[in-house]
Amino acid sequence: QLQLVESGGDLVQAGGSLRLSCAASGNIFSIDTVGWYRQAPGKQRESVASIINGGRINYTDSVKGRFTISRDNAKNTMYLQMNNLKPEDTAVYYCNVARWNGRNYWGQGTQVTVSS
Repeated sequence: QLQLVESGGDLVQAGGSLRLSCAASGNIFSIDTVGWYRQAPGKQRESVASIINGGRINYTDSVKGRFTISRDNAKNTMYLQMNNLKPEDTAVYYCNVARWNGRNYWGQGTQVTVSS
């Protein structure tokens, strides 16, 4: 069982930056897909950024050019650098690991609030 713990969420003004971290309790293999999702009040959870099978990186259109996903395999940690934050980025952010064998793991979420 893999446990994921997010950190780094905070209240920030529009235009500011935050760096989210997600630490895994065990190994994240290079072929696993890792990603960040978010869920705003009253909305469905959406994919924000992902590294697919350790290679291709995808971003949702609304964060392209502002957010950067990365991973440190040696530390079993993934990151989401968020720059030029906007009020519409306000949400609970979750990290996810989709194992090569089909197992799926979620963190507990971290709140990001962007004030205008």
